[in-house]
Order: sequence, then C-alpha cells, then structure tokens
Amino acid sequence: MNVADRIIRSEEWPEPESKGAPALGPQPPSLQIAARAALSTADLERKIEETRRAAQLWFSGALPTGADPFAKMPDKPGRPDKPALVAPSRLKKRSIRSEKGRFALLHAIAHIELNAVDLAWDVIGRFCTAQRMPRSFYDGWVRVALEEAKHFSLLRARLGELGGDYGDLEAHDGLWEASRETGHDLTARLAIVPLILEARGLDISPSIIRQMEDVGDEKSATIFRIIMRDEEGHVAVGAKWFRFLCQQEGRPPAATFQALVRQHFRGPLKPPFNEMARARAGLTPDFYRVLSSAGT
Repeated sequence: MNVADRIIRSEEWPEPESKGAPALGPQPPSLQIAARAALSTADLERKIEETRRAAQLWFSGALPTGADPFAKMPDKPGRPDKPALVAPSRLKKRSIRSEKGRFALLHAIAHIELNAVDLAWDVIGRFCTAQRMPRSFYDGWVRVALEEAKHFSLLRARLGELGGDYGDLEAHDGLWEASRETGHDLTARLAIVPLILEARGLDISPSIIRQMEDVGDEKSATIFRIIMRDEEGHVAVGAKWFRFLCQQEGRPPAATFQALVRQHFRGPLKPPFNEMARARAGLTPDFYRVLSSAGT
C-alpha cells in the first residue's frame, strides 16, 4: 500500500457521502496536468477526488512529472458560488463558546484548508516547468495536497454534523492573494506559504484545541489535533526545500527568508510562536524572531 492509499484508507478520512464520488475524466498524462485539473475545478467533491486520484497515481509510479510550458496554471483556483468572498474586516467575530461561534471557526479553517489544497497543487504545477526539482520535492507536495484535502473533508463533515455546510458563511481571499505575487519565484513561494501561513497554524492550533476541550467539543478538538500534527510536516516540507534552494543559490537561509518576507508579506509576524513545533519542522527562531511585532 503506497503513501496515498494509507492516508485515504485511514480512519481519519471521513466516510464519503452516500451520493458517491463524482465521475472523473480520463487519467491525466502527467502530475503537472493532474495539478492543473485539481486546481481548476470549482466542484468541491470533484476537487477532492481529483486530488485523491492524482496522489494515488503519483505514489504508484503511474505519472511522470511533466514539464509542458504551454500547460499554464490558472491565476485563480476554481471555486463554487459560495462562500461569498469579502474583505477580512467584514467577517463577524463570534465567541467559540456558542455553537454558532464554533461553526464560524470551523468554517473559517475549512476555507483555509481548501486554499491550502489549491496552493499545494499550484506549487507543483506552476514550478515544474520553471525549475527542475528532485522527485522527492513532488512526493512532499503531493502528500501536502492530499492531507489538506483530508483536513477540508473532516471539517466539512463536522460542519454537516452541526447542521450546515461549507459556503454558509462569508470568507476572505487573503491566503490566495498573499501568495499570488510569488508565482514567479519558488523560493519566495516557499517562504510565504509554508513558512509564514502554515507555520501560523502551528502557533494558534494549541489554543483552539484547548478552547474546544473547554466547551466539551471533543470531535472538533480531535480534528484540530490531526491538522496540527500534519501541518508540522507541511512546514517541514517547506523548510527542507527552502534550505535546498538557498544552498543551490549560495544564499544564507535565515537572511534570505527575512528579505523575502519583507518584500512579499504585509505586516509583522505575530507572537506568541509555537517554537517547539516550529523547530521540529526546521523553522528555527533565527528565521522569524527579528520579523516579530514584539521585536524579539
């Protein structure tokens, strides 16, 4: 059983809905084309199934990487009509102690995880033509895409248990916007997406888990434990390949990270930091402390 099969068949992946998986088209000829297909589709069930199929084909050795310069990635991912995307300042803040507040938090994190699926596929599809990377680079990012799809599926199933669905509330497009200007530079993309955006998840997850436990929502707490465990691995994938590229280019990793963050990310990094989880993932304090709003 390969990596993809182990993840998909694990008890963590929620049972598929009774209506069944959507019918997919012909097998993609390469990982690059599979990435574009998953990123482009607006149908949520199809996006998850495209991700599952691509991961299974890749880890079984049935797909070449592909490097077709004409197979360009879309500027934006495919999205359903809902949720409506608004400015972050328009999103309502609710207490996690109410069921509505927990639903809103789960919905917001589901939106983040959906974006993370697309960002993983974008890394694969966008940069395989611009920069030849070892096969293990693609192994890491395909696994990231699959685990992010699992996270979204878990959160969407939990929203259903609470009487709603993804799309019932508004969301914002900040994650995709934050990464759009790094579409020309893999080193910059790695600095912003896994080492800033995903690392932030390591910082806030312990607090979310405690709050869910405090209000007796063990089902949601369990989902966030799974997410936090997997996200540490995702940051590690980003840190590994960021350091690899810096070594190839003869650039100091920490100083390069700081320069790229100042160029491509708005505002300071907000403490407190989960320094233990960050360090286990290869993101040491010399990378980010100087960029902190606390100035430490």
